[in-house]
Amino acid sequence: MAVIYIVEDDENIREIEMFALKNSGFEVQGFGDAVSFFQRLKEKVPAMVLVDVMLPDEDGLSIVRKLRTRSDTKRIPIIMATAKTSELDKVKGLDMGADDYVTKPFGVMELISRVKALMRRSYGMDEDKVLEFGPLRMDNEKRMVTVNNSPCELTYKEYELLKLLMLNAGIVSSRDVILDRIWGTDFEGESRTLDMHIKTLRQKLGSAGAMIRTVRNVGYMLTNGN
Repeated sequence: MAVIYIVEDDENIREIEMFALKNSGFEVQGFGDAVSFFQRLKEKVPAMVLVDVMLPDEDGLSIVRKLRTRSDTKRIPIIMATAKTSELDKVKGLDMGADDYVTKPFGVMELISRVKALMRRSYGMDEDKVLEFGPLRMDNEKRMVTVNNSPCELTYKEYELLKLLMLNAGIVSSRDVILDRIWGTDFEGESRTLDMHIKTLRQKLGSAGAMIRTVRNVGYMLTNGN
């Protein structure tokens, strides 16, 4: 069972988050400050960390930065929770190394959805053999994509890119995360490579290509526009 650490100083919010994730099949441990979190980290490294930005002893951005510099935690999926709403704050969290974010107040279902999506993205957990979103259908066993029931020929990278977006439909995938997952950590090409792949992918998907939305200064997401 995947273990998730929650670092949140508000006891009520922490209890709600823990209860929701436990009911979704995860093992969860909560911490009210950075000190207790890092102490526990010495004993066991979790599968994911959900960390609040505002903490009494150390801010969440600093925690994320430290996790990304340690060899044993640099690959851990991280979701940041923040009460701030400006795009700049969200971008800052992603730039520090967070994989996703939730803005307070957020619903329990949204939190569970984002946690499961990040688990799939990071570990391939519960990956469906067939993915469907609007007119798009992806058969991962046959590696076949159809748009409105018509076959769509994609290159290997285009297929993997579309799969990542479909697995995380409705959630922004940052440019760094996409480059890391699709091209690998050692990829040194310019991010323009990603933009070109998005462009050709949109063209091949025809009218459905408009569902791939550019989120300025952050990345891309697949959305039906609703």
